Amino acid sequence: MRPRPYLQLRKIGSKYMIVATRQGEADMSEVFTLNSTAAHLWEQLQSGLTRAEELAEWLCSVYELTQEEALRDVQRQLAEWKEFGLLEEDEQ
Repeated sequence: MRPRPYLQLRKIGSKYMIVATRQGEADMSEVFTLNSTAAHLWEQLQSGLTRAEELAEWLCSVYELTQEEALRDVQRQLAEWKEFGLLEEDEQ
């Protein structure tokens, strides 16, 4: 999984949001707000960590979680983002 290329993570004040950009302009008709943990997870996706196991490992390195807890949380978040159309399948 990877973020759709036209989506950008923005931080405004203390809030994080994902917005669509079209021709350099932000489309504010659909905005997805994230907490800081989800925002950092999104950044990891953008940096190339695309497998749930990799993301869970990163999460464990930042927070005090077991691998099982982290993997469950990552899988839940990825499923939600996929349901909202924010992610696309990796090209093989």
